[in-house]
Amino acid sequence: MTLRARPTGNKGRWAILLLVAAIALAGAGIFAVQAVQRFQDDRAAASEATLAPGGPSLPAEPFVLFRNTASGQAYGQAATVSLSDPSGARSVSGVDCDRTYGSRTSVICLRTQRGVVTRFEASVYDRTWQQQAKWPLRGIPSRARMDNTGTAVATTVFVTGHSYAGAGFSTETTITSVKDGGELGSLEGFVLLVNGERITAEDRNIWGVTFVPGQADAFYATAASSGRIWLVKGSVSGRTLTAVYDGAECPSLSPDGSRLAYKKNAAGPLDPHWNIAVLDLADGGETVLQEAASVDDQVEWLDNNTLLYGLPRPGEPGDSDIWQIAVAPGSTPAVFIEHAWSPSVIR
Repeated sequence: MTLRARPTGNKGRWAILLLVAAIALAGAGIFAVQAVQRFQDDRAAASEATLAPGGPSLPAEPFVLFRNTASGQAYGQAATVSLSDPSGARSVSGVDCDRTYGSRTSVICLRTQRGVVTRFEASVYDRTWQQQAKWPLRGIPSRARMDNTGTAVATTVFVTGHSYAGAGFSTETTITSVKDGGELGSLEGFVLLVNGERITAEDRNIWGVTFVPGQADAFYATAASSGRIWLVKGSVSGRTLTAVYDGAECPSLSPDGSRLAYKKNAAGPLDPHWNIAVLDLADGGETVLQEAASVDDQVEWLDNNTLLYGLPRPGEPGDSDIWQIAVAPGSTPAVFIEHAWSPSVIR
């Protein structure tokens, strides 16, 4: 299909970028303060969830990995529940994570190390939560994905003073080897192609990777430049990003590889409202799901017919729930796991 350009005046575009950056940075600061307060309060509180006994290790049976946001000493730690009983007792790992994702053999954890100088890092753990690799991140953790073979991870962080002529913030997305933490590619260095034309603008921005099942070399992601947003298909070995669809952000590929779910802005850039949409890769048909809340998350597939996503709890900063919704038109959302965030489904 041919992608349509949406012309944007230079002055207007830069004004919008500056305003969005200012709003985002202010919001990030407020969120950070709230998160620290929540972290301190909940470490001292009684847990709002049932914790399973036993040593930390990934379950043998299918499970859901997530960030625990229930109050108590395990607040902020990676945790698991049985896929057959998501509301049951959760096993906590003892590992603090801001964002997590996993496979049957490995787990990626993005975290903030607070101190006199705040640092950000990524760590890879094996099935028994033994750290296998660690590397620094250049900004605030945002998104994490691991291919289902457990060989590569993609991380997205918010970086201040990084792009947009140093006036605001942008994202930095990198694909890294699970084995040793060696960088396989920073997506900013990949060639971005739209309708066969190479996009070289300085404001290029790439985020939200999802790997093609069984193919660590192939992935989808979001790219943006000059006020336009594209769903792109990428190749690690070819170091290319090729636009395939307009307006899709933070994609997630279904287990069978036939559909992509993503967030889609139904409002303006200054006050976005994110709907969940699903794209059929065979016929190009798009379905927008009936979730009334704004879902600013990278959704996860529970199975080929159901999606999972995180929503903050209103009036409870730092707490959230994981919700589910079927991809059939007219489906009603429901809570899947209370006091949880950043899900990944592992079979």
